[in-house]
Amino acid sequence: MAAASVPVRVCHQEIVKFDLEIKAAVQDIRDCPGPLSALTELNAAVKEKFHHLRGRIQELEQMAKEQDKESEKQALLREVENHKKQMLSNQAAWRKANLACKIAIDNSEKDQLLQGRDSLRQRKTTKESLAESASNITESLMGISRMMSQQVQQSEETVQTLANSSRTILEANEEFKSMSGTIQLGRKLITKYNRRELTDKLLIFLALALFLATVLYILKKRLFPFL
Repeated sequence: MAAASVPVRVCHQEIVKFDLEIKAAVQDIRDCPGPLSALTELNAAVKEKFHHLRGRIQELEQMAKEQDKESEKQALLREVENHKKQMLSNQAAWRKANLACKIAIDNSEKDQLLQGRDSLRQRKTTKESLAESASNITESLMGISRMMSQQVQQSEETVQTLANSSRTILEANEEFKSMSGTIQLGRKLITKYNRRELTDKLLIFLALALFLATVLYILKKRLFPFL
């Protein structure tokens, strides 16, 4: 009996060890952030641990059936049942952890997909904004080009107008010079005419004086012959 208790104790310790390892692995699955490949690896490890645990429980059950004393046999069988219940509890926790992890991974993938769509939408919006900005810049440059062309045309017209004005001023200057010559000639003629008029007035005055003197002389001779 003493020889049989050592294998039982070792088997019991291994069962407890695998039970704790399964609980830790289930917690790792619950906390797994993904991806699915990481979850698959964790599940493979848990399956292997369940396989070893199930084997040890079966060994313990077989050892219980081989016990000579009914009391020890029943005690071991009760432990076997407790281990089986604990294993079933671990399996249920394992399934729940897988479900929670898959939901979390799905949500994460959905969020990443939505972020990717938002990123694509933002990139599309950015491209559209850049295209619109480029179009606006092109229109602005075309507008500036048109304005510069208009300014150049206006400058050419202004230069032409100035050239025409310069020609007109030169022609007017020539006319003024010609008119100045004419005016000077007219002034000379007027001066000469004024001089001649003065001379004519003097001659008329002298002729009138001579005429009066002659009349007075004739009157004197006829009226006063004795004088």
